[in-house]
Amino acid sequence: MRPKLRLDAVLVQAVIAGALSFAHLHDIAEAAGQHGWKAWAYPISVDLLFVAAWRRLRALRADDRAARAAWTWFVIALAASLGANIATAGLLDLGAVPAWLRILVAGWPALAFLGGTLLAHTPTTPPAEAAPAETPAPVDEISVDRAPENPPAPLPLTATAAPEAVPEAADNPVEPPAEAAPAAPVPEPAAVAVPTVPPALLDHARKIADTHRTATGSPIDRDTLRARLGVPPVLADAITAQLA
Repeated sequence: MRPKLRLDAVLVQAVIAGALSFAHLHDIAEAAGQHGWKAWAYPISVDLLFVAAWRRLRALRADDRAARAAWTWFVIALAASLGANIATAGLLDLGAVPAWLRILVAGWPALAFLGGTLLAHTPTTPPAEAAPAETPAPVDEISVDRAPENPPAPLPLTATAAPEAVPEAADNPVEPPAEAAPAAPVPEPAAVAVPTVPPALLDHARKIADTHRTATGSPIDRDTLRARLGVPPVLADAITAQLA
């Protein structure tokens, strides 16, 4: 079924007000020297700017954004329409239009073009908010169990050789030299305990070694790895051996 047409009082009032304002603007433009189709173009330009400013004003207010520019062009279009209505009420002699009114009518097309362009190219959507910076993940602290360093083994004392006897006179018999005391056996060095490398420390050391190889093109040495990790030399040797 087709919907039934109903007369809306507000719509009828809008049509009447628009027609009267349209005619008043046409009369002002024609009195200011704009004849023919140009006189009919002026009310169309004013009404279009009025409607465009009102639509942009509603869109900006719906987004809770500043609408100062839309309010400015809305007031300008309203002043042009309201001024034409008042001027044609007998307050202005349309046969002798003043020069300032001719200047306003002649400059209206440029003003309306500027306002329409600014209203058409004003963004209606608010700018996207910047994404919050990602916080770096906390790094677990690595505890290093340092193995106690063994003191160096004492060096064995070597036996001193007995001095050779000085030959005396021929009348004194020469005694055979005393045999040297057997040397004390050299004790074997104590075995150094190899410390156990924690898996987390080994993984961290492997990452440092890979980064060093990528940056320099050569494998990392023990001293550099020990300086980067802050571990004792024994533990650095054990990590280097496992990374080799």
